[in-house]
Amino acid sequence: MLLQAPLFSQRPLVTMGAARASRLKWTVPPAALAAYTAGEWSHPGQSRARFTASKARSTDEESQKSKLSSNSSDQETKDYGSIWTNIAQRLDGVKQTVGSGDWVDVGSLTNYIIPDWTRFVPATVQKLQRELSLAPGSLADDIWKEAHDPDINPEILRDAKVRVSGDLCPEEQEFRRQRSRKVVKALSSYLNIPEDEIHPDDVPIIAVCGSGGGLRALVAGTGSYLAAQEAGLWDCVTYTAGVSGSCWLQTLYHSSIAQRDFEKLVDHLKNRLGVHIAFPPAALDLLTTAPTNKFLLSGFVEKLKGDPGADFGLVDIYGMLLAARLLVPRGELGVSDRDFKLSNQRTNLVNGSHPLPIYTAVRHEIPILDESNEKAKEQPTPEQLMKKSQEEAWFQWFEFTPYEFFCEELNAGIPTWALGRHFDAGRSEVTVDNLPIPEVRVPNLMGVWGSAFCATLSHYYKEIRPLVKGLAGFGGIDSLIQGKNQDLIKVHPIDPAGIPNYVKGMKDQLPSSCPESFFRNDHLRLMDAGMSNNLPIYPLIRPGRDVDVIVAFDASADVKQENWLSVVDGYARQRGIKGWPVGAGWPKDASIEDAESALRESQNTTDKELSEKLAHAQKEGARDNKQATGQKPQGGTDLGYCNVWVGSTEERTTDEEPPPSKRLFDPQSEDHSDADFHLMRPDAGIAVVYFPLIPNPSAPDVPPKPEIRPRAAAQSLRQDASQTKDQEMPLAPRPGSIDPDVDDFLSTWNFIYTPEQIDSVVGLARANFSQGEEQTRRVVRAVYERKKSDRLQKEAQEHRKKMEGFVPL
Repeated sequence: MLLQAPLFSQRPLVTMGAARASRLKWTVPPAALAAYTAGEWSHPGQSRARFTASKARSTDEESQKSKLSSNSSDQETKDYGSIWTNIAQRLDGVKQTVGSGDWVDVGSLTNYIIPDWTRFVPATVQKLQRELSLAPGSLADDIWKEAHDPDINPEILRDAKVRVSGDLCPEEQEFRRQRSRKVVKALSSYLNIPEDEIHPDDVPIIAVCGSGGGLRALVAGTGSYLAAQEAGLWDCVTYTAGVSGSCWLQTLYHSSIAQRDFEKLVDHLKNRLGVHIAFPPAALDLLTTAPTNKFLLSGFVEKLKGDPGADFGLVDIYGMLLAARLLVPRGELGVSDRDFKLSNQRTNLVNGSHPLPIYTAVRHEIPILDESNEKAKEQPTPEQLMKKSQEEAWFQWFEFTPYEFFCEELNAGIPTWALGRHFDAGRSEVTVDNLPIPEVRVPNLMGVWGSAFCATLSHYYKEIRPLVKGLAGFGGIDSLIQGKNQDLIKVHPIDPAGIPNYVKGMKDQLPSSCPESFFRNDHLRLMDAGMSNNLPIYPLIRPGRDVDVIVAFDASADVKQENWLSVVDGYARQRGIKGWPVGAGWPKDASIEDAESALRESQNTTDKELSEKLAHAQKEGARDNKQATGQKPQGGTDLGYCNVWVGSTEERTTDEEPPPSKRLFDPQSEDHSDADFHLMRPDAGIAVVYFPLIPNPSAPDVPPKPEIRPRAAAQSLRQDASQTKDQEMPLAPRPGSIDPDVDDFLSTWNFIYTPEQIDSVVGLARANFSQGEEQTRRVVRAVYERKKSDRLQKEAQEHRKKMEGFVPL
């Protein structure tokens, strides 16, 4: 991640991951244009002051804006004007900086240092200023008029209320009934069972989920889902869920671009990922040219003009840039307005035609001491604040579906078409004089779903810690920073995005465990769910969804270091979820961590000696991992391409921790009959099938396809001297030759993929799925047979009870 950087600098960036952190990569900052336009870059001194000022405050309170008076139209006009004036001034800064005549003249080198496209930026930005001026006839003026047109936005006439219940919303329950009928036919084909022999109650509820990880997760996830579709598994799935890049994947799958066809989605990615999302000529062209400009800017205008107290930050522009690259098809004229509202995806779910997508984000709850201390004239000490934060800070998960925006911790949700409007005491009143703004647009949501750069300082340091520990003499610094980790988890250098708080004024209607901050803030600050767990497991094990099988495709940056499955253990215990396989995931790699712990026990070890020994341990560990690449994973010590666990619903009679769930289909054993036994036990719980994105030397070559010629804008990008470093990324045309933990182009923060690289990543994901295709089928078959056996036993018991109570005349 990059905290401070000039707009178009090419400075070293430490990429995500323990193994990757020690390498430096030249890159254009992913949101450089966004941050510069928003005026959010500052010098280090300002940053430190800001970090200090933000400590021990909730992220909701940190970014809270002054509330506007709804009774004063003059005040509204004044404040709206100030928002637009502020934005116009920022655009002026871009125009004057890039187009300034004060560039240093260095003779014949000028044309190499200053890109050709900078000559056109001032005029393009000036055009964007005109369109956003709100003057009659401007684009912003047209957007705001259409925002009040019920023919274009019919949801503005509907009165919405907050649904307080732990049950699934009625629309999702109806979807499940319809989807079950579709899955019966698909399951018949997948398991080779006659359709008329399948009872609806025996059909397993299968969920597929993808991890976070930016474009890597998007591209790899597309390959994994494509492989599942080719195998017949996809049509048996009831739910899909995503984090970050996997949310973008779901968005594209349900768009008019991909049309629920993964082959089309792969072609779309090849056409659109050759240009960086923040490359100014391409981005500004889409923001100033019809028809794309209206679709991309509508949510931006509606938010700032119609939401009193709304702010405008890096996440908002990041979402626009993502949408400009991902939601615009090749040729650009085929952009569809239906793709820009999440609730429109309901049409794809009619009659249960496709799996229900679940999108995720989190809110970081950072409690502070209440005001009782102030009344007693006692200021809380930093130690008190740190202790309370350490004890009570947590992430609250929010889920978005085409039907509902819901938070399990609040036990409350609203219709997705009402997302973006303000509620009071559970109601959103609609009158002729007070129409709400339309549903929040998908570009705004894409920014929220993928806003990993809103991480805490603790997350930032976690990424570069392996580098710091590997440098001689820095062991003491690492120890010092780690000692302050509980303080760092309270600081978000970049503000998360705000969405109107739909539960304000509902304190008496919600669970008593809800934090007070929910009831005093106008907006909810939401960010990338990967801050909590890079796999969206929690929504899938929510009570009422009753998922039987979870197929998880993990394209996380540090797939071997971060055991995201094991993080679910605590959630399952807290929520009382039965059947989760405790201890699932990667075995703990204790080599380096234990070595560090043991070394620190000796107080006679100097920092220099400690750093040298740790560096040696890391080097040896990396060598061992490299030697193991391509070898068959060892059972119990490492995981393979497909890994299976099954939980238990057995009631615990003691308070002792349950034993870890048994890993099934051990690669060292040729006899896997015990796997079927464990899956079919009457007390068997949730089955988890885990596919990590790991190297696969046996992955077959991708069949050659006709070369896709890049558009003129992409060609100019490749010829641009300032982008040379990004264009020199190594190609990886062979899926069997790439390693997600080594290849720089697979960094979370890389935003350029060549068609060859896309083919290689998709090919690797498909090859990995093929390694576990039959295991997955056996899992589904075993769960089906178990549910069938349970149903038959219950029917037999009921029949016996009826017969016992039958008295002949």
